[in-house]
Amino acid sequence: MQEAAVPRTLTRREEAAELGVFLLLVAPTLALSFVDTGGSAVPFWLTAAATIARDVGLVALILLLLARDRQPVTVIGWARRRIGRDVLIGLALSIPLVIGAQVLEAALRAAGLSSPSSAPGLTPSGPGEVVLAVVLVLVVAVAEETIFRGYLILRLTTVLRSRLWAVLAASLIFAIGHGYEGEAAVVTIGLTGLVFAIVYVWRQSLVAPVVMHLVFNLLAIVVAPLLSS
Repeated sequence: MQEAAVPRTLTRREEAAELGVFLLLVAPTLALSFVDTGGSAVPFWLTAAATIARDVGLVALILLLLARDRQPVTVIGWARRRIGRDVLIGLALSIPLVIGAQVLEAALRAAGLSSPSSAPGLTPSGPGEVVLAVVLVLVVAVAEETIFRGYLILRLTTVLRSRLWAVLAASLIFAIGHGYEGEAAVVTIGLTGLVFAIVYVWRQSLVAPVVMHLVFNLLAIVVAPLLSS
């Protein structure tokens, strides 16, 4: 009978090196989110396809790194326990989160922080693009929670020697990736990411944050454009 692989204990230096390489891969995307495209139109299908490919690739990389280190996916919060309860918690927290984010962003815009009327390339049109938008929000919710809450908090906790600083740093990195949405949205999304992280740490599972993230993006990317058209 084959024995189960024993997880390899990484040193702090090894985790820092792995984290550094991972951040180096995502840094160009984070930096480019602040570049002004001059209002040039980007087709929704192209933005969606590129985002899906990027997120799937990053999650695949994380899975490869965990496999190399013989670490189970449970270490980043993918566990089967209490799934039903966590789904309900995620749904229950989604509505106040969405309302709070809308109120906060409106207040920040009123205070003078910039915010474009719509994110470039993120407005679907037609039945085909609506279906693609649903696929997009599903992939993004699972992938970004795996990346920013599961993996980054795990590695940053060791590197920074603090779960609190790891949560704050991961939330900041998450916010930076949304620079294209304007200053008000960056602050709002940073605080939203912090809420996701708090729920993740509380539940020790990615299920509730994924549900919250899914509802948040579904309303913003799929429902809102449909209602405004």
